Amino acid sequence: MRLFAAVLPPEDVSQELAVVVEELRRLPGAEGLRWTGPEGRHFTLAFYGEVDDGLVPELTARLERAAARTGPLGLALCGGGRFGHGRVLWTGADGDLPALRLLADRAEAAGRKAGVAMGEHRRYKAHLTLARSGTAVDTQPYLRVLAEFRSRSWTVDELVLVRSHLPRAGAPGERPRYEVVARGPLGAAG
Repeated sequence: MRLFAAVLPPEDVSQELAVVVEELRRLPGAEGLRWTGPEGRHFTLAFYGEVDDGLVPELTARLERAAARTGPLGLALCGGGRFGHGRVLWTGADGDLPALRLLADRAEAAGRKAGVAMGEHRRYKAHLTLARSGTAVDTQPYLRVLAEFRSRSWTVDELVLVRSHLPRAGAPGERPRYEVVARGPLGAAG
């Protein structure tokens, strides 16, 4: 299974973001971007890649313990940025970012301890991907719109383990599908 640990924004925050994304999609050149659908908007905390089915129960248990040791935290979507010379456009987060980073570190450690082959550790940068491009794009018009964006704040109260189903090769317009495999409430150890 192709898995990752994530935080999902609540439905009303996703709707606030959808309004801004529609504005972005009306900008010149937006048709050349691959936009993330609402079901694909999440904060990835740790990416595990292909995980052997036999490791999933141990990974799930370790993620539940990591979530239980981390208290609920406040977040809001805000602003935006780019990675890779404009190949990835994202919105960021504001709020209890140290706690979110701690949760990301714990999710990564849970994967390692469960026996998942993890890549090199990188400092966590909270971002929610909005669009991708195969080539560099001038993101300045998008970033100007995103600079004004801030969602309402919400309390993150769970960590989720998500399975991604990649599109079939050669299927035009098909997007990855996401399935929540497990949920771990934050602060349950308290």
